Amino acid sequence: MNTKIEVYGVKAVQRPKIPASKKLDLSGEFGQQIVKSETKLALRTHKRTFEKLAYM
Repeated sequence: MNTKIEVYGVKAVQRPKIPASKKLDLSGEFGQQIVKSETKLALRTHKRTFEKLAYM
């Protein structure tokens, strides 16, 4: 438990351990939403790169 935050007047709490997993299901409606949002982010972030690739 991290007690360094108690210096700032915040009480440290015990958090449950959640194991990481590499399984990601993109087949459902929630998965489609993840794909759409990540695609929009990539297109917005690398806009000029995709424009250059379009004219190659």
